[in-house]
Amino acid sequence: MVAGFYPLAEVAERVGGDRVEVGNVTPAGVEPHDLEIAPDLVAEIQSADVVLYLGQGFQPAVEAAVGEARGTAIDLLEGIDLLPAVEEEEEHGVVDEHIWLDPLLMIEVTDRVAEALKEIDPSNAAAFDANAEAYRAELVALDEAFREGLAECERRTIVVSHAAFQYLTDRYGLRQEAISGLSPEGEPDPARLAELAELVRREGVTVVFTEELVSPDVADTLAGEAGVETEVLSPLEGLTEEQSASGEDYRSVMEENLSKLRTALGCA
Repeated sequence: MVAGFYPLAEVAERVGGDRVEVGNVTPAGVEPHDLEIAPDLVAEIQSADVVLYLGQGFQPAVEAAVGEARGTAIDLLEGIDLLPAVEEEEEHGVVDEHIWLDPLLMIEVTDRVAEALKEIDPSNAAAFDANAEAYRAELVALDEAFREGLAECERRTIVVSHAAFQYLTDRYGLRQEAISGLSPEGEPDPARLAELAELVRREGVTVVFTEELVSPDVADTLAGEAGVETEVLSPLEGLTEEQSASGEDYRSVMEENLSKLRTALGCA
């Protein structure tokens, strides 16, 4: 089984357990949106029994390779009510693909992966069901932690590097203001930065959030102009090499995100 990037690989590993070998096309420390795939990885995608990916232009190189896949290719955006993009971008289309930042949508992804594995390997269906149920329980607990942790906060607005957090903010009653759109490498114009600096001052925002896999330079500039701090909020598009080496995973990074959100928003 091959996954396009980290969150999908984690779901595959948790549901498949020791009965499935999972390859992640996006290496640790690499931003997945504009990933370029070497020929050997293209061949791996095309020969895999199952390929898990996100469509809608999230990873164009993976989608191109999937077109020649001989196994089962599953676009995990299908069947999910997708939110419109914060702004239309020619490269990424008009929907927001960042579904994995909503734990409840990760449950839907888990269910689809479990069904795919059971179809391909029905002899291990009971194991896949048990693994999926255990992972679902973790995701339900994570959702409850976010609901409780973000219920009573002094502020509800977060300022982030790129517009990756709409599913999370919609789920938990927050508001996302992004420096750039769906593309993390997008260049904001000076008017947008001035608008955000004014918003930070007007609404008492205390933190501008950066992320691990993208340069923090623009966010640092905005924070300096507005007189606030910066902090890393992970969009979980991948783990850094250090995170991988220390055994961090989706749940631990999301729990760290929650802690940082609670501090930034002044939650009780």
